[in-house]
Amino acid sequence: MNCIIIDDEPLAREEMELLIKEVSELEIIGKFSNTMLASKFLETTVPAIIFLDIEMPFVNGLEFAKSIPKNSLIIFTTAYSQYAIDGYELDAIDYLLKPIDKNRLAKAVTKAVFYHHLLFNKVEENTIEENDDNYLFIKADRKQYKISFAEILFIEGLKDYVVLHTKTKKLITAMNLKTIHQKINADHFIRVSKSYIVNTQHINSFDNHTIYIKEFEIPMGETYRSDFMLKYSIGILD
Repeated sequence: MNCIIIDDEPLAREEMELLIKEVSELEIIGKFSNTMLASKFLETTVPAIIFLDIEMPFVNGLEFAKSIPKNSLIIFTTAYSQYAIDGYELDAIDYLLKPIDKNRLAKAVTKAVFYHHLLFNKVEENTIEENDDNYLFIKADRKQYKISFAEILFIEGLKDYVVLHTKTKKLITAMNLKTIHQKINADHFIRVSKSYIVNTQHINSFDNHTIYIKEFEIPMGETYRSDFMLKYSIGILD
């Protein structure tokens, strides 16, 4: 699988290249100092993964992400944590803070490779066949999966699909978050950002910006934070 690096700092590009080669087998097919150069490259080539800095001249990474090819997954790399929510709102696969930790990068790459395979190789077979008050029935990989709502940890929106994270597996189906939210029991599910719905029964802890479920860190969007906090404060989500 291939990737490109977009960062206006020469040293940052070199460090990222070394880290990527150390933690993965990704093939680096391009390095660019600004989004204009990268845009020219993307006219003829569609990389699987794009490592994208945010604070750059001309067009910044957040704006540039809106024009990236559908079949490319974005991993933002930046020194500024305040952009994290904006990054996830743009369907970024992950968000890495500089200086980038090698283990954190490896985790992001593993996630991106897995999701790329999931999204662009098998998703066309996956559909929600039916649902009732306690279950979803999903057709995936030529099988019918009966998924109990209680088994779902959270639901992640990614491009034109949703990924159901259960206790034992991940399943993807072609549907947006709004539609699937209407198909699940609303008692214990709440939308916490443009990209995430969580099962409140599995929340381990949370702060003003992040919800923690097992090993997962789920960003909380500004638009949804007050509703989430209000419901928790009056016990609706207990």
